[in-house]
Amino acid sequence: MFIKNDVEGKGTVFWITGLSGSGKSTVANLLFAELKKDHPNTVILDGDQLRQAIDDGLGHDLKDREKVAFRNARICKLFSDQGIHVICPTIAMFESCRTWNRENIKNYVEIYLEVPMEELMVRDPKKIYLRYKNGELKNIVGLDLPFEPPTVPTLIIKNYGKIDPNHAVNMIVHTVCQ
Repeated sequence: MFIKNDVEGKGTVFWITGLSGSGKSTVANLLFAELKKDHPNTVILDGDQLRQAIDDGLGHDLKDREKVAFRNARICKLFSDQGIHVICPTIAMFESCRTWNRENIKNYVEIYLEVPMEELMVRDPKKIYLRYKNGELKNIVGLDLPFEPPTVPTLIIKNYGKIDPNHAVNMIVHTVCQ
C-alpha cells in the first residue's frame, strides 16, 4: 500500500479531529496498525499523550488549548519533514490551526470524526461530559468552549450508528492510499 500525495519524500500527517469521545484514538490506533505494515516509519502522536509528555503547565482554557494545538501541529510537521508518517488524534478545535497545517505541512490529511453531542454523552469513555454535567469540570469543548468544525477536511466520517472503527479506517485507507 502506498500513500497518495507523497511530496518531496515528506511523511504524511493524518490529523484526526473531533470532540472528546468521537473515536479519535481508537481509529488512530487501528490506522497505525494498518499503515505500519507497509510504512514502518509511522508514529502516533496522540494529543492527550503529547499534553502529558510536554505539558508545560498549560490548562484547558481557550488560550492554552490554542497553544497546545499549534504546538502539536509544529511537532507533526517536524516529524513529517523528516519523512515520518504521523497519525495525530487531537481535538484541535481551531480552524486557524488546521489552516496552518494545510499551508505548512506538505502531505496533510485531515479526518473529521463527526459525532452528535447526544451520542458523545452516551459514550463518554473518560466521563468528561458527566463530570461537566455534575459541575466538576469546565472548559469542555463542545459545551462551554466552542468547537470550530473543519471547513475543508479531506474526509468526514460520521462515526456513529452503523460505522465501526475498522470501517472508518477502511474509509481513510481507501481515500488516502492506493
